[in-house]
Amino acid sequence: MMKSAYLYIRVSTDEQKRKGYSLPEQEGRLLKYCAVNNIEVKDIFREDFSAKDFNRPEWKKLIATIKKCRSQGPGNILFIKWDRFSRNTEYAYEMIGILRKLNVMAMAIDQPIDFDVPESAVMLAVYLSIPESENLRRALNTSNNIRKAKQLGRYPNKAPLGYINLTGLDGRKYIAPNPSKANIVKWSFQQLAKNTFTIEEVRRMALTRGLKCSRAHFWRIIRNPVYCGFVRLATQTEGTLLIRGIHAPIISEDLFFKVQHIVGSPKKLTGKTDELKATFPLKGYLICPDCSRKLRASYSRGRTKRYPYYHCSGDCKTRLSADLVNDNYYKALQQLELSKGASELFNLILEDTNIGADKTKYLSERKALISQLDQQEALIAKARMLFVEDKLKFDDFRECKKECQGVSGVLQKELNAITRKLKRLDQQTGSTPREIFYMFQFMDIADKKQLVSLLPPSAVDGRTGEVSININSALAKIVHHKF
Repeated sequence: MMKSAYLYIRVSTDEQKRKGYSLPEQEGRLLKYCAVNNIEVKDIFREDFSAKDFNRPEWKKLIATIKKCRSQGPGNILFIKWDRFSRNTEYAYEMIGILRKLNVMAMAIDQPIDFDVPESAVMLAVYLSIPESENLRRALNTSNNIRKAKQLGRYPNKAPLGYINLTGLDGRKYIAPNPSKANIVKWSFQQLAKNTFTIEEVRRMALTRGLKCSRAHFWRIIRNPVYCGFVRLATQTEGTLLIRGIHAPIISEDLFFKVQHIVGSPKKLTGKTDELKATFPLKGYLICPDCSRKLRASYSRGRTKRYPYYHCSGDCKTRLSADLVNDNYYKALQQLELSKGASELFNLILEDTNIGADKTKYLSERKALISQLDQQEALIAKARMLFVEDKLKFDDFRECKKECQGVSGVLQKELNAITRKLKRLDQQTGSTPREIFYMFQFMDIADKKQLVSLLPPSAVDGRTGEVSININSALAKIVHHKF
């Protein structure tokens, strides 16, 4: 017969409102049982944790207390039912073995077992297996309900970043775009679709706009089809299916799948790739003047810096300065002009284009970026002051400075892009349509490549690097050489 015992009381989150499982009710029944049976209560441990395993704060304290007080006699444990002890048969038997080594007896007052009787092992197995089977059934029912909801196009989980959970008039829950975050998520997808910035650069830019998430979380966001109106459903036979959701999408399907193609590509665009494209806009179009192979492009390392070259991989070893060839191509473009009819049409297109609105938008974005850059500088200055006053550790200051400088680098890159766009608008408004080819040097990399594809260099001189451009019959109707 027990002379003393520790009382263990446990509830889980989903059992809080269930009848008979509240902490005060369990405690009252256990205290009454001890009073009737003259059992001394050494201590009471109250737990609000799942019983899927024994990695529970209060249970660990209980075992530690028992080990500490072993010299004062065996410390037995009382609880209401065996499902308060554990809901996993394997872990339960393992813990019972540990308690036996500590000379401790665990007992449920509503499901008592006489361990001196061999047949009691059968009843213990029943008591331990019932709560585990209840858990398995509950998990299966939950999984089936989630599956049915997804088949109907509902998103039953916690709303992803950019959405919020709402309840309709019929009591059913659904997700809807969160205005404060949805626009940032949409902007992030648009930046990735441009294939100009890396994923981490876009995440940092989104961070400055208020989208706080880790790298792993941001990666899950850009891969989640829920943002374009789909719900992902995993099946055993057909793999993963995309079900048309009933929620409002934040982005279009075309934008989502374009981003998937970009981020899923083995070759990701980086700043170095941008630099190469800007340096070698004629790559893929130049033909070797000696062996008629396509010229490749690369840098040659000198003593103090690197030099760009178009070169041949054949035996002729032809090598031309990229800067010289690019300048000659630009000069060849200046010898071209639009025909009168094409010039008039171009004027009409410019009239329909709201250049003023674009310029206002870019100026506003530039102002916001400059403000964000100032904020990052202010953060570094504040962290430096705290470090000088010994209120901030050096490692924390270094990490803060590194993060701020990383964000500032991304912001500066975006600011440079906005500045280039404003410069192009100024050039566009200040030039006549017939002088459009003068704007080649101010174009984006993508625009330059597009123009080169329309007017590719037909030949290049191996000695002087002079470039000639031939105009096909179709383009001859709108473009011709100056006389």
